[in-house]
Amino acid sequence: MLSIVKSMSLQGLEGYLVDVQVDVSAGMPNWEVVGLPDATVKESKERVRTAIKNSGFDFQSRKIVINLAPADTRKEGSFFDLPIAIGILLDFKDIKWQNLEDTVFIGELSLNGKINKINGVLPMCIEAKKLGIKRVILSEENAQEAAIVSGLKVIGATDLRQVVEYLNNNEDIEQTETNIQDIFNKKHKYAFDFSEVKGQENIKRALEVAAARTDITCLWFGAPGSGKTMLARRIPTILPDLTFEESLEITKIHSIAGLLSKDTPILLERPFRSPHHTVTVNSLVGGGKIPKPGEISLAHFGVLFLDELPEFNKNTLEVLRGPLEDREVTISRVNASLTYPCNFMFVASMNPCPCGFYGSKEKECTCTPEAISRYMSKISGPLLDRIDIQVEVTPVKYQKLESSDRVETSEEIKERVDRARKIQLERYKEHGIFSNSELTPHLSNIYCKLDLKSKEIVQNAFERLGLSARGYGRILKVARTIADLDGKENIEAKHIAEAIQYRNLDRKYWK
Repeated sequence: MLSIVKSMSLQGLEGYLVDVQVDVSAGMPNWEVVGLPDATVKESKERVRTAIKNSGFDFQSRKIVINLAPADTRKEGSFFDLPIAIGILLDFKDIKWQNLEDTVFIGELSLNGKINKINGVLPMCIEAKKLGIKRVILSEENAQEAAIVSGLKVIGATDLRQVVEYLNNNEDIEQTETNIQDIFNKKHKYAFDFSEVKGQENIKRALEVAAARTDITCLWFGAPGSGKTMLARRIPTILPDLTFEESLEITKIHSIAGLLSKDTPILLERPFRSPHHTVTVNSLVGGGKIPKPGEISLAHFGVLFLDELPEFNKNTLEVLRGPLEDREVTISRVNASLTYPCNFMFVASMNPCPCGFYGSKEKECTCTPEAISRYMSKISGPLLDRIDIQVEVTPVKYQKLESSDRVETSEEIKERVDRARKIQLERYKEHGIFSNSELTPHLSNIYCKLDLKSKEIVQNAFERLGLSARGYGRILKVARTIADLDGKENIEAKHIAEAIQYRNLDRKYWK
């Protein structure tokens, strides 16, 4: 007898429908899974067989063939344990035969029949809703996440026995509902605030400029203990609030990576990712046999912070060059070629030399010129050329630390950032873009016009600093952002001068 139970699987950030076709027939007891299953799917037969027995059902020794359609797409993961078990129990007549065309089953089974939490439920449920699915049955630990998708009836079950009783109308399971707007509209408070940072006004100004765009890149130079990491960790507190669409896209990525907790169905804060310098290429940009999102995608719409930049493997850093330009990363493997978004603010910090005190007025540098040159050469010219803002962070003086003067809060800085972002949204609404970071060369000619004095400043800087065409374009976008923060319609000489001063440290340290 043949039964067909619907399930879902993942391909990148998108879910797709899988028909789990189960045929139980007379013959030599055997179990075969076809449809390009990976090792995890093949192992499901042992989990399912034992879960059925331990749930109190009689497992009949029959010939069982399971096909996962479409058969030309490789299947991976333990999503199919529950639908396979349901299909077998339908054939065994432990479940009353019924129409399950509008129902999707997703879940991994423990040997005792418990339904375990899985990763990637949100993108699966979003796609299921698009395909006209009305009901999804899965682990109660995934129920809150699935309930984000309005219009789906979400049934969260604890074990296989409970699902069977529910389908046989012997037990009622309450539908899981999530009022997403109430969750999304809650005022959330960050653990950090810029009011805790005394001094460093020039760095705060640079961060304000950075926050007023989406894809700006920053590099902080400074001696150990000057506050580089402290400043970086507070960047999310001045970024604009997430829109619902941004929050949903971030949550999808984190769901696939398995980083959502049961009590966090949707992410409300912009991500801040700070991988250790031992991170591999695959961990940073994504990868694996079936490509998974890496740190740059987990930082989507947030901040990627690389502390002690020269300590990272040079080859690992070089792979950032493409994603910093394209704002997406494509990972090609034999089994799949997937594209993940990675529109993040890139922030890096570093010491000016191995000992950390080259150029310092407080302590003498003990490094040899060769050691300094070797250390600085770990950052390549092409990567450095993609850095919009380069700022030197100097240690805070004792007088500043002991000062009782009022320090500006993150909320106050964020108000100016929000105003600048609003100006950009209004300016570019007819062009289908949202910020200065998305300006094409054609649009730059329209919205980044310079007066004669500004052109003269740019020309001098171009020749003196040896800027590339990319560097010139980035300076214009930064100047446009500074003008927006200043509430000015046109870029003025002071705006272009400030933008240029953020690009001159590479000439000091990379001679």
